[in-house]
Amino acid sequence: MAKNQNKRLAPALMQADLDAYTALLGISTYAPANATYAKTAITPKLTAMKSAQDAELAAQVALANARDAAAATEWDFHNTMLGAKEQVIAQFGKSSDQVQSLGLKKKTEYKAPGRKAKKTA
Repeated sequence: MAKNQNKRLAPALMQADLDAYTALLGISTYAPANATYAKTAITPKLTAMKSAQDAELAAQVALANARDAAAATEWDFHNTMLGAKEQVIAQFGKSSDQVQSLGLKKKTEYKAPGRKAKKTA
């Protein structure tokens, strides 16, 4: 038995187990002393493993779909708020208190550009 059974098995190890299971099914004289390792006991565990893997894949797909839906609604809200900010600027002006209340700078708060000094060679 492995030390840490909370970690996932490596894909190569899983494939080796599946190959060994297929080979085990081909051994007609296999009769283990411990019934836990009989073919009839191993097959339901394989079915349970595949079912759990299918459920995990379905959950991953659902998570990806939910993440995409959340991103789409976030962008929709963001674009709507950008439009609302433009409407406030159009209605109240670029230097109004309403513009500032939305978290934008008033036009009068920007520093006027100055002259650049010429470079001497």
